[in-house]
Amino acid sequence: MTRRYVAIYIGWIALCAVLFLALRGSEDPSRRHGRILSNDAGAIAVRVLDARGVKGYDAVHVAADADRWIVLCDRRPRTALRDAIVVELRAADGALLAIRKVAAR
Repeated sequence: MTRRYVAIYIGWIALCAVLFLALRGSEDPSRRHGRILSNDAGAIAVRVLDARGVKGYDAVHVAADADRWIVLCDRRPRTALRDAIVVELRAADGALLAIRKVAAR
């Protein structure tokens, strides 16, 4: 009985390894087609700010809208969003749409 479980266990690990290698470059089925990933949107927003001379910011939140990513960036060290900037990117390719300060409360 124990040998059977060992064989099943080894077979399961081999199957998982083969599937991992076969699927590692494939598209994420949960992501809508034609959109960049939210992590990529955050990284692009920080690069855009750096390129425009706005240094020392990190993406702290990324939200999706119909056809754009809205990225909230805050200065390092964190300023409790006092110095926050919003970067809007096109969802399809990450092109810059707008940069603005956060609206006052």
